[in-house]
Amino acid sequence: MVLLISVLLFIFLSVAIIWFGYRRFAKPGRVFEQLAAASQPGYLGEDDGRQSVLGQVVTTIQWLGEKIPISPEEASATQKEMIAAGYRSDRSPAIFNGLKIVCAVALAVVAYFVRSHITSNSMLGIVLIAAGAGAGYFLPSFGLDVLIDRRRERLRMSLPDALDLMVVCVEAGLGLDQALRVVSRELQIAHRELSEELSLLSLEMRAGTKRADAFSHLASRTGENEIKKLVAVLIQTDRFGTSVAEALRTHSDFMRVRRRQEAEEKANKIGVKLIFPIFFLILPATMVVAAGPGVLMIFRQLLPMMQEMQVK
Repeated sequence: MVLLISVLLFIFLSVAIIWFGYRRFAKPGRVFEQLAAASQPGYLGEDDGRQSVLGQVVTTIQWLGEKIPISPEEASATQKEMIAAGYRSDRSPAIFNGLKIVCAVALAVVAYFVRSHITSNSMLGIVLIAAGAGAGYFLPSFGLDVLIDRRRERLRMSLPDALDLMVVCVEAGLGLDQALRVVSRELQIAHRELSEELSLLSLEMRAGTKRADAFSHLASRTGENEIKKLVAVLIQTDRFGTSVAEALRTHSDFMRVRRRQEAEEKANKIGVKLIFPIFFLILPATMVVAAGPGVLMIFRQLLPMMQEMQVK
């Protein structure tokens, strides 16, 4: 058992070191080499235009996903979820559906090989394989929901900074369309997700879409409640002709107060959430440290005295 733990720890450390070295040194160096090669004439891309192994795997998963019969409503819902997670490619729904099938088959195979170590009943083994396939089928959906929630959280956290910058641009004399373009350009490094959404919003308006419709598309793409509120404020401001800067400043202050209140609420919940870790993890260790010497003294001195008294 000790040897197995040592081997697993060695493998984990090796993988962690290799991953860190790749992300920190190898990958940036490869990017610089590609940029240097792209500046030379006759450049065709990585491996002279040949598709990488990862690209071939993605293409295979996409082909598998395209073979799955799904309704147009389900395909549209999947497309919206992928857009909310930040994947706007037309291939993303097919890749997602293919990934669900691959995960289902993989976990079913794992359950098939593990079932003999868990139970000897053949019926329970079949149920275990079916449960593994079902878990693998719904695992990508769970991961997609996590990605959507994280992206919406980043959008919500970056929105007050964008509103402040929009207020500065509007008060400097820029129109709302120009302010959106400036904000999207300035937030490319600090808040990439919000910068992309504002860039799409600006492109839609420049392409001829009505401002209210473009704002509605922004709210439907992200699905974030704070962005929906901002969109409602901007639509009303544009409709009634009120001050855009004042509306943006008021909404920014409201969002900061809301964020502070949410932080205070989470801080007040910490005491309740710490009850179970303290009771099941910290308290037993404290009891062992505090009462351990006394218990050892009892076993060393009191028990021999009781044995002697019984002998007498």
